[in-house]
Amino acid sequence: MKRVLILVLTTFLFTACNSDDISKKTGDYLIFGHYYGMCAGENCVAIFKLTDTKLYENTDDKQSLENLKFRELDEASFNQVKDLTTYMPQQLLEDDTTVFGCPDCADGGGLFIQLSKNGVVYKWTIDQVKENVPEYLHEFMDKVNEKIALINNNG
Repeated sequence: MKRVLILVLTTFLFTACNSDDISKKTGDYLIFGHYYGMCAGENCVAIFKLTDTKLYENTDDKQSLENLKFRELDEASFNQVKDLTTYMPQQLLEDDTTVFGCPDCADGGGLFIQLSKNGVVYKWTIDQVKENVPEYLHEFMDKVNEKIALINNNG
């Protein structure tokens, strides 16, 4: 059953580009967030979209990552996370892997990352358990989780 849930979540993650905001694909952006399959409450799924000038939050906190719809957050939240892309390791862009570890297999959660850069869209899901992913991702994972916590504490 758990593997089915993971497969469904992964499918949703890779088909999550149905929002008008995303499908326009105007400019570079970073979508980042976390998800926990065996969880209840608002913080089980937290997805954000960062552009050069604005930060948006997904308005649907259900465990489905399909049909993401974003609302703009305040400038203070944007200022707290605007540097996140500087922590993205170049090696991630050069790696053909799109799923690192087994995101949320052991109820440890997963990270969802989508980057649009110069018209090319990259997508990854990353296990939150660091022992299951390459070391070059650890600092970036920490920063993503740190930024999510900052946004959630700001709101």
